[in-house]
Amino acid sequence: MVYLGEKPLIVGQKVILRAFKEQDLSYIEECLQDTEIIKLTGSSSDFNLESIHHWYNTRNEQTDRLDLAIVDQLQGILVGEVVVNLYDEKYHSMNFRILIEPRGRNKGLGTEATQLMIDYVFKKIKLDQLTLSVYDFNPRAKHVYEKVGFVVDSRDENDLEYEGEWIDSINMKLTREEWMKKSI
Repeated sequence: MVYLGEKPLIVGQKVILRAFKEQDLSYIEECLQDTEIIKLTGSSSDFNLESIHHWYNTRNEQTDRLDLAIVDQLQGILVGEVVVNLYDEKYHSMNFRILIEPRGRNKGLGTEATQLMIDYVFKKIKLDQLTLSVYDFNPRAKHVYEKVGFVVDSRDENDLEYEGEWIDSINMKLTREEWMKKSI
C-alpha cells in the first residue's frame, strides 16, 4: 500500500499543482460541462452539482490517491486536474489521468503538469510503473503521453460507444526504469 495523505505543492514553469481549494469549485463545474472533456473521457453531461462539490471537497482527505488542481500561473486560475489513483499491489503500480479545460489547452500546460506529476510519483512514491487508458479519438492526449515516456501496452477494442460509433481504448504504461532513462 502507498500513503498519499500529504498533498504537495509542485511548481513548474507554467503550472502549479496543488491541493484543491473551495474557490476551485466554479472552475471544476466549467471543466465537467465542457463538451470536449465529456467526449474524451467518456463521461456523461448529467451530473449532480451537490455530489461534485462533495467529491472535490474530500479530495484532500484521501490517503490512497493523489488528486491535484492544475493552476495556470499566467491566468492564476484552475484549468484542470491531475490524478494518480487505483493502487495495484501486485505490480506496485497506479493509474494516471489528467483533464484540461479549454482555457488551458494548446499551451503546454497539460504536458508540463503530466511531467511534474510523473516525476513526483517516481521520486516520492517509488512506484514501479504508472498506467493509463486513453480513447483512440484523443490523439492530442496520446501524443503527450508518448512525449513523456508512456508506451502502448494493449488495446481494448470497442470500449466506448460514442454517437453510434465504437471507440477503442489504448492502454499505456510508463515503468520506473524507462522514466529513469528519460530523466538522465
